[in-house]
Amino acid sequence: MNIVIAGGGKVGGELVQQLSQEGHNVTVIDVSDERVEEINGQYDVMGIVGNCATLQVMQDAQVEKADLMIATTASDEQNLLACLLARKMGAKHTIARVRDPQYVGQMEFLAEELGLSMYVNPEYSAATEIFRLLRFPSAQKIEVFAGGRVEIVEVTVPEGSGITGIPLRELPHTFGARILICAVQREEQVFIPKGDFVLRDGDRISITGEPNEVARAFKKWGLLRKKVDAVMLVGGGLISYYLGRMLCGIGANTVIIERDEGRCRELCELLPEATIIHGDGTDHELLGEVGILNMDGVAALTGSDEENIILGMYADSLGEARKVVVKVNNGNLVRLGERAGLESVLSPKHITANMILRYVRGMSNSQDSNVEALHTICSGQVEALEFSVGKQAEGVAGVPLKDLRLRRDLLLACIIRAGRAVIPGGGDVIRRGDHVLVVTTADGLEDIKDILE
Repeated sequence: MNIVIAGGGKVGGELVQQLSQEGHNVTVIDVSDERVEEINGQYDVMGIVGNCATLQVMQDAQVEKADLMIATTASDEQNLLACLLARKMGAKHTIARVRDPQYVGQMEFLAEELGLSMYVNPEYSAATEIFRLLRFPSAQKIEVFAGGRVEIVEVTVPEGSGITGIPLRELPHTFGARILICAVQREEQVFIPKGDFVLRDGDRISITGEPNEVARAFKKWGLLRKKVDAVMLVGGGLISYYLGRMLCGIGANTVIIERDEGRCRELCELLPEATIIHGDGTDHELLGEVGILNMDGVAALTGSDEENIILGMYADSLGEARKVVVKVNNGNLVRLGERAGLESVLSPKHITANMILRYVRGMSNSQDSNVEALHTICSGQVEALEFSVGKQAEGVAGVPLKDLRLRRDLLLACIIRAGRAVIPGGGDVIRRGDHVLVVTTADGLEDIKDILE
């Protein structure tokens, strides 16, 4: 597809990398000639220096021929104007990044009036993911499929859990939960496990199933933790605002530490039910005075990746029962944080890029059998894809799974049929109308038929 990306910053740069690697024709617009030159040197894309909200620049980028225009500049208004201009010029689809909380309540109206195909809010999406982790503190990461009917939950196997030393095929019968372990990360190695795979203490596993079945498995395996009732957020940016609003909404005792006095005043007005503290969240004495030892959860959300990792390591060292979430934008530091033992390290730019990438995948595939959702697990080394099965699924639909010649680097994790999740066995068949969850270490699967050798 022909894709124009306005804004070559964190999110835009991530999209350029992924979309160009998938073979799309990508054009990048940015006001910085240095940034455009840097992107041109790294990827096989076209770069244009200029303001994406001006007609001449958009004409230079040939937006009128674009299948998709993605506006991810630092200005919400510029992004909305660029998308409006792109639609008027003939672009087929437009996506805008909109971050300002003032626009949240009216985005449905704006999307309809401006002809937006999709809008994304990195901070709100990150806050939603952190909120989900705090509600289910045993998990390190939770990905949702089929409208919330199926989850993939990542968790580290602790000592004495009772699930080590047992072949995976026996776990559902032993513990009575309809789940599937679909991926295992063991130090730097990643496995798509078969039935004879045996877990070890310290493995990071990805569990597939309906939310209630996953919760049942966690309870039987002794992996459930106390629910989070008191949370400390360090850093008072947009993520903390959105997350604080969610936490206060469920009655959680929420404390936000922010070093900018003006921002503290703003948060006091925006979140009257939260406790706002003016101070340095990296000051251990202050953290002790505020009561970090009494907190069920701590989220490090400052503007510094390094500070967040250090703070996360400190909070984690105070006790295993405390849920610690760390925000990191630098991909290399994400991996560093995970290797340092931090359970939940997330990147807003990565979350946003994945949301847009899922939309692009859906556009580029056939209408009858396509990718409905795509998430990455196991530190980005494994893809989990949800396919909808339509008329063009010859050779896959109606054939018992044991008779399909499946690729060796993938696993059929779940079949969603009539709103119910089925953990498939060899005698099950994929039917038209199903949604199929596939976990794989391969890149570029675009159609359900790609699961075959």
